[in-house]
Amino acid sequence: MNIFNKVALQSLLKNRTRTIVTIIGVILSAAMITGVTTFATTLQNYMINGSIIKYGDWHVGFSDVDATFIEQQNEDNRIANTITFENIGYAKLEEGKNVNKPYLFIAGFDQDTYAHLPITLTSGRYPKNDTEILIPSHLKENGGVAISVGNTLALNVGRRISNDKQLSQYDPYLSTNPESFVAERQKNYTVVGTFKRPGFEEVKAPGYTLITTTDAMKKASSFSTFIKMKSPRKVHDYADEFATDHQFVTNDNVLRFMGLSNDKTFNRLLYSMGGILVALIMLGSVFLIYNAFSISLNERMRQYGILMSVGATAKQLRNSVLFEGLCIGAVGIPIGVLVGIPSIKGVLSLVSENFGNIAYDNVPLTLTVSMPIIIAAVVISLVTILISAYIPARKAANTPVMACIRQTNEIKVESKAINTSKWMEWIYGLERTLALKNFKRNRRRYRSIVLSLTLSVVMFVSSSAFKTTLQQAAESSVVNTDYDIMFFSENMKENDSLQLFDKLQNVVGVYKGSYQSMMEYKSEINLHDFSADYRQAAGYVEHDKTIDVPLDMQFLEDSVYLDFIKSQGLDIAEYTGENAKVIAVAKMKNKTATASEKDNILDMFTKQSMNLVITPNANTGTILNEGRNVAITFVDTYPVDPLPKLPSEVRPYTFMIVAPYQLMDTWALADVPMDWGLTFLSKDASQSVDEMKKIIESEETSYEYSIYNANEIFDQNRNIIFIIDLFTIVFVIMMSLIAIANVFNTISTNIRLRRRELAMLRSVGMSNRDFNKMMRFECVLYGFQTLLIGLPISGILAWLIYKGMFIGGAEVAFTFPWSSMGISVLGVFLVIFITTMYALRMIKKENIVDALRDDMN
Repeated sequence: MNIFNKVALQSLLKNRTRTIVTIIGVILSAAMITGVTTFATTLQNYMINGSIIKYGDWHVGFSDVDATFIEQQNEDNRIANTITFENIGYAKLEEGKNVNKPYLFIAGFDQDTYAHLPITLTSGRYPKNDTEILIPSHLKENGGVAISVGNTLALNVGRRISNDKQLSQYDPYLSTNPESFVAERQKNYTVVGTFKRPGFEEVKAPGYTLITTTDAMKKASSFSTFIKMKSPRKVHDYADEFATDHQFVTNDNVLRFMGLSNDKTFNRLLYSMGGILVALIMLGSVFLIYNAFSISLNERMRQYGILMSVGATAKQLRNSVLFEGLCIGAVGIPIGVLVGIPSIKGVLSLVSENFGNIAYDNVPLTLTVSMPIIIAAVVISLVTILISAYIPARKAANTPVMACIRQTNEIKVESKAINTSKWMEWIYGLERTLALKNFKRNRRRYRSIVLSLTLSVVMFVSSSAFKTTLQQAAESSVVNTDYDIMFFSENMKENDSLQLFDKLQNVVGVYKGSYQSMMEYKSEINLHDFSADYRQAAGYVEHDKTIDVPLDMQFLEDSVYLDFIKSQGLDIAEYTGENAKVIAVAKMKNKTATASEKDNILDMFTKQSMNLVITPNANTGTILNEGRNVAITFVDTYPVDPLPKLPSEVRPYTFMIVAPYQLMDTWALADVPMDWGLTFLSKDASQSVDEMKKIIESEETSYEYSIYNANEIFDQNRNIIFIIDLFTIVFVIMMSLIAIANVFNTISTNIRLRRRELAMLRSVGMSNRDFNKMMRFECVLYGFQTLLIGLPISGILAWLIYKGMFIGGAEVAFTFPWSSMGISVLGVFLVIFITTMYALRMIKKENIVDALRDDMN
């Protein structure tokens, strides 16, 4: 060890308080960096494992390959596993309404395939042999063909041919590309169950996948195989090797979370958030460690001047300071890593159940410790320390020798710069005037204190604002409903719906039930009938033009409808009967409103009642296709929450006509398929839902359906809010600790640098009371200057956080961070006073003569 490194170690040992506080800052920084990176890895693995369970444990799939190809892959040392099923063939789908899916595709599974390719049954059971078959539940809704459990299918099975080439499921059906179907044999199947669309069937696939069980897979000539790589990162290179002769598809639902798919949205989001957090931690840590080294170098500037005068080079001095940083890192970083891992494990144990309720309830959220990630955290922490040490080291090395020895570089000020007026001296008194002069005299030194305090305020307020905005966004997604349970199905017939309703409302725990149905309609409306506010918000410039406006039609149970009519004070006689009036809701949220007007709702129409001609959007095959004239009265709300919609179906406005169920017969809609919703209130929603699912499965319905448990949805939102609260609170606390350590280190060391100056004041007769009065006034100057800079910056950052989330679509309003600013004001003065009093107490214990003799070596 050379002399410079020995001097650096002696300096660390001599100034134990500063060294300990700096090490604590490094520990906090390393712990937070380790925690953030480890949590990102844990969440990534959690999503990967969940996707594997949902979509299958494979990375790339090949269609229409032979047994030789599969054997070659099994012998390839890059392959971990293969999953295979037989391509039995295609059959034409008669009377299908989806022009892009005119076929049925029959896949033959064996027991190994069932075990590794996830299949979710919606009704019935799995096929036991090659005469039984599963049909996809979306065949009815998407394909327009109803096949029920128990039906028998007689299929002419064959191949798709185009230009003498056999086509597979990865070749979409294109009407512009001529192809032919060659029937080869007839197969008879009995439908024993329905299942959700499998993950391996692409949206553009030309055939709906049907699954049967086969025991003769070895005799088959065409297979689909799905391959799991030992190293997923090599999947694209591997697939490209066979791209010339075989078509393939990658399992993007799994690869996405590995960062290996073409869609990197999740990883971009995950790593960008992690990167922002790491950057904030590094920023706070750099200020903390930089201030520590900067103050240390100021204290030892004469020592460096003497060393340079006897031949020490700038490089040797820089290396000495960097060695000091490495020593601090060697102690702080390992402790930080050891603290960060169990800390994030403790946090995960608190939120694991909440994650299960939000995402995958069958996948545990367990801590994943990755050695490369730990090494990255160590490197980031080390880089933070070296950056913090290098900046002041470079400054010291570039300072002239005589300036270092005389220490004339720290204070450069003219007398007039510290002059104070007579009236100010009279108001403040001698002690406060000395504090003010000292503040003006040594602005560079005090700037570091103010900067540390300002950074602390900004980090605390902006982190709190981020927490508040996130919490508000999560709470805005919680919607109150009129029911505990809803059964929803598209294109269901009336008789099937009502029969199922009678059975479900008798389930244990259910004490009230209702039903509704909905259809999409349209109406030709002149723009001058719209309100001026709506025309402006919707962007309509012309006033005299007729447009088609889509709307929803909701049919309610008669008793529910009549109760609502009474509550609105309307005449029941006018709203019942063959030519009855109907009510409607026509509103639009004013998206151009300011934050304070965010909930402003616009009326679409100027009049409170009007006549419209409405026509179904879809062809119902009834006389209603010619249009029906209805008299509408507008109300402010609807009696019962409407049925849920897909995000792509949500309109920027709400225009819904509400009518009693009795009008369905009048309007010739009794046998027309439409969307049905059965809603229930239950004392125990979870138990009732379980029993309802059993009843629906026993019915072996071919309709695709969903059951919503409103209590579970509310629980999910509460879990999201809890997770956001926990992580943001932990983050705010850790950042606050770094900030407090930073302030403590800066103020206490700055006061120690003034030992001789303060001892001189005491030596000429300044009493302890006057001495404390001077130092308290200095604390006030620190605090006010900090708040003068920090609070405006914090307010601007809080507004930018809100604006970014609002533009991103979050339903949030700007809340000025008064509470966090108030806490910051109290915290700033509290930390300053406590730190200053601690440092002064240490100085007062010293002998005045010894302090005056101290040459700061």
